[in-house]
Amino acid sequence: MGIITLLIVGLIAGALARFLVPGKDPMGIIATIILGVVGSFVGGMIGSLFSDSSVLDFNTSGLVMSVIGAIVALLIYRQFSARS
Repeated sequence: MGIITLLIVGLIAGALARFLVPGKDPMGIIATIILGVVGSFVGGMIGSLFSDSSVLDFNTSGLVMSVIGAIVALLIYRQFSARS
C-alpha cells in the first residue's frame, strides 16, 4: 500500500510542478511520476532541515514540500537537458 501511495503522491506533485512552472516539458506520465517521487525526497530533505520529522514521514505539509521539491528537480532537469 505504501508504494501505491508513493506513486499517487508522486504523480500529483509532479503534475502540479509541471503546471506551476511555465514552459514545455516533453514528459510522459512515468517521467512525471519519477519527477514527483524525486521531488518528494528533495522536499522531505528540505523539510527535515527545519523540523524534527524524518525524510520518509508523510504529513499535510509533506505534499506542499513534495511540490516544492518537484519544482526544484524540474528546474535542475531543465538546466541539464538544455546543455545537451
